[in-house]
Amino acid sequence: MLESGFALRFRLFLVQINKSSMKLYIKYMVSLRCKMAVKEALNKLGLHYVLLDLGVVDVLENLTPEQMELLRYNLLDSGLELLDDKKSILIEKIKNVITQMIHYSDELPKVNYSNYISEQLGFDYTYLSNIFSDVKGITIQQFIIVNKIERVKELLLYDELNLTEISYKMHYSSVAHLSNQFKKITGLSPSYFKQLKQKRKVNLENM
Repeated sequence: MLESGFALRFRLFLVQINKSSMKLYIKYMVSLRCKMAVKEALNKLGLHYVLLDLGVVDVLENLTPEQMELLRYNLLDSGLELLDDKKSILIEKIKNVITQMIHYSDELPKVNYSNYISEQLGFDYTYLSNIFSDVKGITIQQFIIVNKIERVKELLLYDELNLTEISYKMHYSSVAHLSNQFKKITGLSPSYFKQLKQKRKVNLENM
């Protein structure tokens, strides 16, 4: 099937944009609120973007050093940080892949996390792991575990799944495995954590 004239022009336009756009990496950009803050910072400077995702934004314009500093200043007001060195950018990419994988995907990848992260970023996992550990002081695996437990907390509070279903969803080998890891990170059992939160909610409603 021949490509229509409009479709061809639109595809060429997207290719041209991709070539000319400037990719910026932003630390702590992990939520919808952060995205809104970045949009506002870009609007203040009259800048336009073609992609705005967790931790990254493609800006149409090539920013001058003065614009970069103004953007950096505007982002800091919202608790965000514009990254400019390669190592920090790579660390943020690793964190964003993990955050997206655990908190914003309907289902965790069926392949090993190490293979998934390596495929997503196009680097050998050992290389990524060494850089991450050197800079952050913890391993990628430890960072994944902490994020998984945060996600488990959310699922417990939503009260839509029981613990068995949560352990399956989060790829734990058993409820016992999940409970042990949860207690190791939080100091509480999953059931006690849920009771505390529900009790606090009731107390607040009765105030």
